[in-house]
Amino acid sequence: MSLQPTEQHLALARQLVAEAHAAPDGLAPVDLERFWADDAQAKKDPFAADCPQVPLGVMMSHECVFAELGEPEQWGKLIHDEAYRLGLCRRYNDLAAKIVGRRILPETMANPAHKLPPVKELHEIFEGRNTWHEESWSYWLHSAAESEDDLARLLDRVETRLEKLREFILPPGWDEAKRRVLAAGGTAPLYRGQRGPVTFAMSIFGVEKLIFLILDNPELAARYRDLILRAMLERARILDEEAGFTPATAPHGFGFADDNCCLLSAEMYEFFGWPILKAMFDRYSPAPGDSRYQHSDSAMGHLLPLLGKLGLTGVNFGPTLTVREIRGHLPQAVIHGQLAPFTFSRHEEANIVAEFLRDFEMARETRGLQFATAGSINNGSRLAGMRLIMAAIQRWGRYA
Repeated sequence: MSLQPTEQHLALARQLVAEAHAAPDGLAPVDLERFWADDAQAKKDPFAADCPQVPLGVMMSHECVFAELGEPEQWGKLIHDEAYRLGLCRRYNDLAAKIVGRRILPETMANPAHKLPPVKELHEIFEGRNTWHEESWSYWLHSAAESEDDLARLLDRVETRLEKLREFILPPGWDEAKRRVLAAGGTAPLYRGQRGPVTFAMSIFGVEKLIFLILDNPELAARYRDLILRAMLERARILDEEAGFTPATAPHGFGFADDNCCLLSAEMYEFFGWPILKAMFDRYSPAPGDSRYQHSDSAMGHLLPLLGKLGLTGVNFGPTLTVREIRGHLPQAVIHGQLAPFTFSRHEEANIVAEFLRDFEMARETRGLQFATAGSINNGSRLAGMRLIMAAIQRWGRYA
């Protein structure tokens, strides 16, 4: 199935781009008030019969401020200096208000009275270290075991840790801090999203090592898998209780970000990753309308049949898949895609519009498309490109 837009798509796209370049402000023509009103209606249910148009999923990110503002890239400062980040976001929003009609990035500081001390995360239960790497502009989760013997001993320690997990994950002074935050109108955190089981397991033990572990020592691999699931369920239960919920009243919904799951064959994924998703969704997303979400901005075609058995309601997969392929296996899922991230970040204007036309053509009958990048929104993605998408949706992406 072709990923390339047709010549007809490209011809229409070039027409819209030419109109934008000819406009006095250099922007694509959009009735902004109508667009945002229709977008709000569309996002209520992208499958609905009264959904007026394809909802917009390209809402940018703070990573886009550098190219848009012509600022030097200071990623560590962007992530760790809240005042610096919010200052850039305010300047960015001044442009966004003019170009797309909305201030779209957060620009106010969190209420300090609502801030709780951090709760230990899953990787800390498994002794993983998460460190900032300026050269790659991101956090890296370091492995905690180098050999199968190391892993077995690590799992012994994890089992012991799970016996008193509340004491381990909650910081000193938690009860008093929680009382203060709740009295100030804040809330305690819940656990409804996780780095997916394959990516997580590979981070803790190594990519190739996990693959060989599943092939050569399935008993230890199964123990590893089951302890990841136990730790997730117990951490979620504890945080639910801390927030005042019971199993009957706890909010539903769970999501995973598992880029590395594409590295497993379907059989290996069914053995290792799939059971964890199934159990978490059974616990936290049991009803048909509950959120069951998976982000994997990688080549996911070989895993679609298995993911189809999970009743996913939202997906964001890599650009090697078409809307039609995804829909064939995931009839209930809102598809967040399938604009190639680099098409957007390189500001390939005609291709941005043509990829929308390609995707809308595949989604017109079934609906359920929310047009977004098939993966992350990266620096270089421009507000003018976002407006081009809005213009294309308003002109060609309406259902009635």
